[in-house]
Amino acid sequence: MATLILSAVGSAVGGPIGGAIGALLGRQIDTSVIGRPKREGPRLTELAVTTSSYGQPVPRVFGTMRLPGTIIWATDLAESSETSGGKGQPKTTTYSYSISFAVALASRPIAAVGRVWADGALLRGGAGDLKVGGTMRLSRGHGDEAIDPLIGAAQASLACAFRGLAYAVFEDLELASFGNRIPALSFEVIAADGALDIVDLLGGVALAPGASVPLGGLSGFADEGGTRAALLAQVAGAFPLVATASPAGIGLAPLSREAAQAATPAALPPAIIGRIGAEDAVEPVATRRAPDRQVPTALRYYDLARDYQPSLQRAPGVGSDGATIEFAGVFGAGAAQARMAELYRQALTSRESLTYRIDEPGEDYGPGRYVTRAGDSRHWLVRSWEWHADGLDLALERAVTGAPAASLADPGEALPPIDSLPGALHLRYFELPWDGLGSGKAAQVYAAISLRGARGAIDLSGVVGESLVPLGQSARGLAVQGESVTALAGSPALVFERDAALEIALTSAQDQLQSVTESALLNGANQLLLGEEILQFRLAEPLGAGHWRLTGLLRGRGGTEHLSAAGHPAGTAAVLLDERLVALAGEPFDEIGAAIALTGVAPAYATLGSPGSTVRPLAPVHPSLGEDVGGDPEWRWVRRARGAWRWLDLVDVPLVEEREAYRVGFGPVETPVSQWDTTEPVFSLPAAEWIALTSAHPGASLWVRQVGSHAVSLPTLLPV
Repeated sequence: MATLILSAVGSAVGGPIGGAIGALLGRQIDTSVIGRPKREGPRLTELAVTTSSYGQPVPRVFGTMRLPGTIIWATDLAESSETSGGKGQPKTTTYSYSISFAVALASRPIAAVGRVWADGALLRGGAGDLKVGGTMRLSRGHGDEAIDPLIGAAQASLACAFRGLAYAVFEDLELASFGNRIPALSFEVIAADGALDIVDLLGGVALAPGASVPLGGLSGFADEGGTRAALLAQVAGAFPLVATASPAGIGLAPLSREAAQAATPAALPPAIIGRIGAEDAVEPVATRRAPDRQVPTALRYYDLARDYQPSLQRAPGVGSDGATIEFAGVFGAGAAQARMAELYRQALTSRESLTYRIDEPGEDYGPGRYVTRAGDSRHWLVRSWEWHADGLDLALERAVTGAPAASLADPGEALPPIDSLPGALHLRYFELPWDGLGSGKAAQVYAAISLRGARGAIDLSGVVGESLVPLGQSARGLAVQGESVTALAGSPALVFERDAALEIALTSAQDQLQSVTESALLNGANQLLLGEEILQFRLAEPLGAGHWRLTGLLRGRGGTEHLSAAGHPAGTAAVLLDERLVALAGEPFDEIGAAIALTGVAPAYATLGSPGSTVRPLAPVHPSLGEDVGGDPEWRWVRRARGAWRWLDLVDVPLVEEREAYRVGFGPVETPVSQWDTTEPVFSLPAAEWIALTSAHPGASLWVRQVGSHAVSLPTLLPV
């Protein structure tokens, strides 16, 4: 308990190193209070990362394993620079780095490399796609491998082919995503092995014909070096076996329920009671050792379903007492629990032993053979024999028989990194109304960049004619984008539309939308740019495959009610307005482009949407028609201000502009018949003049626009 608590506190304060220190202190406290848990076997290397140390063993890989590898060759960092600027922006030089290096993976031939992890995230997906710029080649470790062309070009006559060593070469791997350093790598190494047997692991050892110990349920194992005896002892911890010596070599056989069940036991001859010419001995009697805490009850292993992270399975119906076997091999959860159940049953059964003396040796009674005795149907395993002048003593151990129980195990919930092929690069480029923060004079221009399945930096450039001007900014491709699946009808954008709904399809099925409370909605949460209208949604319901239903809408936000009135057809582009957008400084370009150095991902281009919306005043609201004191028609309206999106009772919105000014026109907005300017939200005309205008131009409209410091608002129709 102290380990968990102090590890969490340490991680919160000091990151991974703080978590490690906290876990260490917590283990010391736990040990002093509840004792030290007993474990057997080599420790699982759960924190192993890529190293480059002389004398570091390169493992032999069997099946499929996740390994850190050892860097055996590398170039210096390659630096590249790019100068950006233009259209009112200062000149900025940005630097990026890449590196080429080779990583040794296995000291025996392998078939392939699957996924590659870098700092815990996927660098290479299961389909062989790199998530950042660069290339990867694999040398499988055969004896006729050619020298890698990159190593050959760099080292010339000193180049080495590393024959017999499986290794991966990364060429020009971009390091921007890893803090401009080689990340901590681990590789999914796949050897060309089928079902594993201990004979495969013991290469070079003279074994007797027929020697075999199938390693059922084991899908991967790595021999980190050492003696064959140590390797045999390590594997025997999880797969008990019987070893015998003969002129033909070492004999190996599994000590398992299946082997005992399949064997045809030999019947033992009657036991010798007494010695020839000596005192009588007692009848053979089976003994049973008392239980102890060293009986193995748990198996710690690498779990295939958890991206090869360490996991633990206990024997069914057993508590936390007993020993834990640590076995650095790969299992599925069900196979691991079945193996532990077998080991536990075997440990309990083998406590029963029997010493039995016969008069003559026989091949059927040798070590590793199964026998029965008269009046006892149980199977016994001959562990050893000892010859005497007056007979042969057999050391027998009770063998496990019977059908194994069904095993149901859950690997637990895992959160593996998302592995998807890089999709299309999606880019939207737009200007938004001023949000009231900072200067209201500079255009608030944003780029929304989305790219599924990639990790590298996406570079942005302005388009000037046929040239690209680097903006000196990059994106991660995390913006939430999509398009509407259903049409959205027009709305006056006056009230909260509780039952209004919109279905959208996101560009990535992994992207998420969230529901919010009405209070959060009124405070600006869940803003969505649909076409060029800004709306808000209260409820987000997932429909599967990246489709969502949005209900409870606030339309025409940010002064876009004129767009709300028009509605939107199906297929209208949508962007979630949040912190994942990229704010672009300086005078905006008419068009920008986005590109990433990944094979198969084409650049994307977008033109500026809603230009001028930041500095454009909002159209006046609440127009009314009355009469002044002289009986002439008088029109009034209410001013709105950029950046003041909340209506507060009895509080006038700020002016924002340098002066208050309005333009009233009669007739077409672009070519009015008559036009007047006023500095107050009120306008009147002599009745006679008004009658003359309407008579001369029947059906013409009267409108008003606010004149701002940098632009003029959209027109608001006045009643006539």
